[in-house]
Amino acid sequence: MATLILPGEWIKNWEKTGKNEFIQLCKDLTEKTANGSEIGDIQAALYELCWNVVQGNLKLDLAASVLGDIMELQDDMPSILADVFSILDLETSALEEKVKRDHYTQLVGACLFFVPEAILKERLDPETLESLGLIKQAHQFNQKIVKIKTKLFYKQQKFNLLREENEGYAKLITELGQDLSGNITSHVILESIKSLIGCFNLDPNRVLDIILEVYESRSDQDEFFLSLIKSYMCEPLTLCHILGFKFKFYQEPNEETPKSLHHIAAALLHHNLIELEDLYVHLMPLDAVIMEEHKRDISEAKQIARKLVMVVLPSDKSEDKEKDKEKEEEKNEKPPDNQKLGLLEALLRIGDWRHAQSIMDQMPSFYASSHKAIALALCQLVHLTVDPIYRSAGLPKGARGRVLHPLKNKRAPRPAETFDDLRRDTFSMLSYLGPHLSNDPILFAKIIRLGKALMKEYQNEGKADVRDKLDTLLSCFLSIADQVLLPSLSLMECNACMSEELWGLFKLFPYQHRYRLYGQWKNETYSSHPLLVKVKAQTVERAKYIMKRLTKENVKQSGRQIGKLSHSNPTILFEYMLSQIQWYDNLIGPVVDSLKYLTSLNYDVLAYCIIEALANPEKEKMKHDDTTISSWLQSLASLCGAVFRKYPIELAGLLQYVTNQLKAGKSFDLLILKEVVQKMAGIEITEEMTSEQLEAMTGGEQLKAEGGYFGQIRNTKKSSQRLKDALLDHELALPLCLLLAQQRNGVIFLEGGEKHLKLVGHLYDQCHDTLVQFGGFLASNLSTEDYIKRVPSIDILCNQFHTPHDAAFLLSRPMYAHQILSKYDELKKTEKGNKQQQKVHKYVAACEQVMAPVHEAVMSLHPARVWDDLRPQFYATFWSLTMYDLAVPHAAYEREVNKLRVQIRAIEENPEIPMNKKKKEKERCTALQEKLQEEEKKQLEHVQRVLHRLKLEKDNWLLAKSTKNETITKFLQLCLFPRCIFSAIDAVYCARFVELVHQQKTTNFCTLLCYDRVFSAIIYTVASCTENESHQYGRFLCCMLETVTRWHSDRATYEKECVNYPGFLTIFRATGFDGGNKVDQLDYENFRHVVHKWHYMLTKASVHCLETGDYTHIRNILIVLTKILPCYPKVLNLGQALELRVQKICTEEKDKRPDLYALAMGYSGRLKSQKVHMVPENEFHHKEQPARSVTPANQQNGPGSTGKPVTSMSKMDEGTSEDSDRGKDKSQGTTKPVNKGNSAAAKVTTSNGNGAVNSTKAVKERDDKEKSGKEKKEKKEKTAGSTPETKAENRREKQRDERAGKEERAVREGKEKTPKADREKMKAEEKGSKDDKVKAGNGEPIEPSRERDAIKESKNKEKGDRSVVAGSLKSPIPRSEAAESDRDHKRRKIDSHSSPSHSSSVKDNSNEPKETTSKYYVTYNSLSRSKSREREMEKNDTDSTQGRTKEKKEEKDRKDRKRDHAVNDREPSQESKRKKDENGTNTFRNSTSPMCDSPLSAEREKSKRSKSSSKEKADSVKPERTSSGGKKESRHDKDKSEKKEKRDSSGGKEEKKHHKSSDKHR
Repeated sequence: MATLILPGEWIKNWEKTGKNEFIQLCKDLTEKTANGSEIGDIQAALYELCWNVVQGNLKLDLAASVLGDIMELQDDMPSILADVFSILDLETSALEEKVKRDHYTQLVGACLFFVPEAILKERLDPETLESLGLIKQAHQFNQKIVKIKTKLFYKQQKFNLLREENEGYAKLITELGQDLSGNITSHVILESIKSLIGCFNLDPNRVLDIILEVYESRSDQDEFFLSLIKSYMCEPLTLCHILGFKFKFYQEPNEETPKSLHHIAAALLHHNLIELEDLYVHLMPLDAVIMEEHKRDISEAKQIARKLVMVVLPSDKSEDKEKDKEKEEEKNEKPPDNQKLGLLEALLRIGDWRHAQSIMDQMPSFYASSHKAIALALCQLVHLTVDPIYRSAGLPKGARGRVLHPLKNKRAPRPAETFDDLRRDTFSMLSYLGPHLSNDPILFAKIIRLGKALMKEYQNEGKADVRDKLDTLLSCFLSIADQVLLPSLSLMECNACMSEELWGLFKLFPYQHRYRLYGQWKNETYSSHPLLVKVKAQTVERAKYIMKRLTKENVKQSGRQIGKLSHSNPTILFEYMLSQIQWYDNLIGPVVDSLKYLTSLNYDVLAYCIIEALANPEKEKMKHDDTTISSWLQSLASLCGAVFRKYPIELAGLLQYVTNQLKAGKSFDLLILKEVVQKMAGIEITEEMTSEQLEAMTGGEQLKAEGGYFGQIRNTKKSSQRLKDALLDHELALPLCLLLAQQRNGVIFLEGGEKHLKLVGHLYDQCHDTLVQFGGFLASNLSTEDYIKRVPSIDILCNQFHTPHDAAFLLSRPMYAHQILSKYDELKKTEKGNKQQQKVHKYVAACEQVMAPVHEAVMSLHPARVWDDLRPQFYATFWSLTMYDLAVPHAAYEREVNKLRVQIRAIEENPEIPMNKKKKEKERCTALQEKLQEEEKKQLEHVQRVLHRLKLEKDNWLLAKSTKNETITKFLQLCLFPRCIFSAIDAVYCARFVELVHQQKTTNFCTLLCYDRVFSAIIYTVASCTENESHQYGRFLCCMLETVTRWHSDRATYEKECVNYPGFLTIFRATGFDGGNKVDQLDYENFRHVVHKWHYMLTKASVHCLETGDYTHIRNILIVLTKILPCYPKVLNLGQALELRVQKICTEEKDKRPDLYALAMGYSGRLKSQKVHMVPENEFHHKEQPARSVTPANQQNGPGSTGKPVTSMSKMDEGTSEDSDRGKDKSQGTTKPVNKGNSAAAKVTTSNGNGAVNSTKAVKERDDKEKSGKEKKEKKEKTAGSTPETKAENRREKQRDERAGKEERAVREGKEKTPKADREKMKAEEKGSKDDKVKAGNGEPIEPSRERDAIKESKNKEKGDRSVVAGSLKSPIPRSEAAESDRDHKRRKIDSHSSPSHSSSVKDNSNEPKETTSKYYVTYNSLSRSKSREREMEKNDTDSTQGRTKEKKEEKDRKDRKRDHAVNDREPSQESKRKKDENGTNTFRNSTSPMCDSPLSAEREKSKRSKSSSKEKADSVKPERTSSGGKKESRHDKDKSEKKEKRDSSGGKEEKKHHKSSDKHR
């Protein structure tokens, strides 16, 4: 009463205004109370008024009169006033002031007139009542109250037990159990119940319990009993307690709660008669117990799974049996059933989803739905919910569907009429159902069909807002698929129909969505529930059982078992199968065959599992040696090819995976693409093609398929179509090509940093092979429109996408062919004419129209200076044609047709084949035969058209702006070499194209120079190849050698195919005094010399590679040698040199590098079998020197070649010396096999193009150098040991002595390490250096040492070109006449071989450059050059002397040339050969083919060397006698040289006489 309502002024002025104000206040408060306000305010007003009386502030009679007045305002005002008195009674009784208590007593007494006594007796204390006189004694009054309460509260007035009032309860049960079908309502029954309660004093709570019992027995009368309970019940808590008591009765062990009790509890909950929270506490078991049970189930399931996958020992088995017995005993005492789950089921049955969801939320995930009854109840509820939308959208045509009766319950979830309604309750119910939708396959199918209907609507919908809504629904369906559909499929047993049904939905999703679902299914779903854990373990166990027994013989039976297992749990099964395949690749075949019973969904899952296995980050894709790809990856790749070809599996995911790996710079997985294309399209890439296969590959598609591959891959039409569709639908064709092309270099520069060189090469080859294979697939399978639409022009490919040129043309080539054929067909239709000539002209016109833009496009691919030599037309023609365009493989067509004829005969003669099958096979073979013949005819017409086109184009191919050498360099650099290593068919094409260009008599194309550049320098080319490129390069060389061998073997063939062809046009230098030159053809014998030179250069390069010890060099040269074995070696001594080196490799590498050992052994065996076909050198080419010397057209001798005409071919420098230098730089910088230092067809090098006399400036420059070198030489010899030059000479002598010692040991061991002629050469060099001084003093021209000049060539091409020719027939050769005596001639006839061992000459090349090496390999032998720097100076000396005396003796030289030329005509072939060798002529054999010396010769040479070293001073004027090939010297040669030395020492006159007498002697 904190608030004061009565102001103090009212009390003071009570009689005047206060009374009226108080009465008015009471009236206002009374009105408010009547309007619904609380009575607290009026009580407060009365309390304050009475309190003022108690305090004495207001007179008693005034207050009593006012209270009497306000009693009339409200009926319960006396009760309100009594309450106020009751409060004041408590307050005043506690006060010590008696006056206030008296005032209170008097006030109450004054109010007795209008406050009833009964009310006061209820409210006031007995002592107060006694003081007021309302009761006599307070003590008696208290006793009376106790008695009344006891009677009221503790004496039973109602009967609770049935036996206490059996009649009343019997009548009650009768009333509730009567037939309720009539007009009996709950209201009527309620009245009867009331009467019975009143009549028989029945306990109302007991009556309520009886009503629930009857309701439980008559649970079908929900409406009646629920209405009755609503009317009867007083408060919900009482009802909840009664129900709880009933549930508690069944919570004993082995008790089972009846479903009817669950039902009435659910019904009462559903109608809100009780609250779930109130009832839930009465149910058992507790939530904590449920959680523990769930955890126990999971642990047991995992334990079972472990037992299934682990090996159990016998002792462990007995222990496990004892534990199982204990568990069974524990289970014998059955715990009480789960009342919460029973209530949940009842709620679901009546459709109360809200309460059911609340109960399920209290339990672990899927715990409730794991009980079948609950799962079925929930499934039934979902059935009812989706029925309308399913009938309208999901029901298949013609199906009627089962009629479902909807729930009568109006509060049940509303059925879904639209897809959007599914979000209301259906998706929620399904998510609670989880994997246990498997209990109702029909509902499973319904949900899937609804998903399909939604997807179709989504795909057909164009409005953005509607699509947004459908997007949400789609994501819901994906979640349902992840959480419900796939886990449910795992729990179904072998239901293939459901698997196919599910695929009907999944195939509408993109593969990214599907693979995400499969990933969740495989890696997460199986750990979410105990049942799924067990299922996974059982699946693995069963998979092990099947895979252990899978063989080729029982594929059908095992396949059926695999099919059954895969319908439900494909991810687990395939994971295990793939793991086995990765270990045992021999399982691939049986596994692939056994997969034919899979469903479409399973095939899709298999694709995902394969990709996941490939992308496994825990597995290394390389073996531990880091040189080869892991076998598991190879096995999976092989499986991919086989599976994707045989079964209709979507390829998009796998192709995208490979694309992504390429984009990330990883090329290991290209193996997969290679296998898939090979198996699906039948396009096989192998470096080991036979010649028959290669020939077949030059034909049409039918011939390729029949004869081009090792395995006859038939029926690839459908699989290749599927592959094509996958590439086009997902726009992967061009990206894959571009990535493949870019990745080739990426393998080396991005991936190859830390990888083994062997692995890098393997990855490069794999990438390249896959590119060729994939490009071939696109070319043969894409339509013209598809191809042209997707492949950009060549300049965009190269400049914008940075595609290498060879790969860009690989992609563009089919496009050009398509376009030309299309344009040709158009032109044929516009002008009708059947004449062959008209058709050819139309074809040429079509080519011009299609290729004109290409010619413009290729201009941007190379710098402008390139097109000074090659026309873009020539470049584009070379790159756009294929072997199909150049030649028809008639033999291959005939071979395949004959095979088919044999097949037909075999079919006819086989009596076991049924007639119908025999007829079908014969028809197939006949049709194939006709196709091949038609294809051959078609190709023949095509080749004729192409050749005619080339004939018209050839004159515009090559320009004459630069030298022919420059033109050939660019042709090799930009066309021939990039393409010859591209593929096996391209290698053949390059060789045939060169032959074709020659046959077409193409202007400005020097065939000889082209062949020479190809054969003369292969070391670096071979060394820079990968393994596969070595195969292609070897094949290219083999084809080139085939052509050369054909010309070499038959004079008639040579004259028919080479004579009068521009490619063999050379300059023959005249022998007259006018020094004029004459253009002529290279004759047959000279050509044979050139071929021998080429064979020798191949030997030299091969031996060099074999002796490097480098893995790549050895492997590649062995591959190349194996490839060219049919054409090389043909010369016996060359073959023996090779055989020695290869045998050495076999010995050294047997335990170190087994792969090299295997290659070497293989080649060695084949080489030995070829020895019977080898011929001696003199049979390979005649050694007599032709009458005239030959150089290619527009080519002239250098400064040292002003003598006789030269019989050799040299580089064709047609322009100035600057042109030559530029060509040299290009060849060294960009074209691997081109050596500008060596000759094009023989040993003579060209001048700068200024005729027989060199430019004065060049001569002076060289003379200065030579002079300084000579002075150093003289000084060195005079002051031995006092200068650095002397020290260097001493070192050289020491090195020579060491070499001599080594040679002696080699002879003793029976090995030919260093040839005799090489040692003689070294000795002769020492003598020659002193002899040069004498010659220089006499003013005579001296022959330079060609070996050292050749080394200088690499630094100064001008000098190099001149120096090698110093010994040509146009030069005076004083030393050669003296050297060539009859005795020497006879002695060399006795020798078994005419030239020293090539093996030793090349072997020594690593330490000391030989003449041949420096001459033909100057560009490459930088290492040798650095080691032979000292000997260079000696060469400079000789060159200097010759250059200074040349002009003075010009008249005498012309006479000598004429005389020597006449003498040469009469020389025997051996003498001619040796002279050519010494003079650097084109006979090549002597200069470049040193062969094995006998041990005897080597011994002689050793003794001779020891003598020469001791007589160095005495021999200072002895002429140098060395040949570029290291000719052998006999004892006769030695004697002759000593005599000549004595004659030369007399001075210049004697030397001139000696020169003349030598000529006469010759």
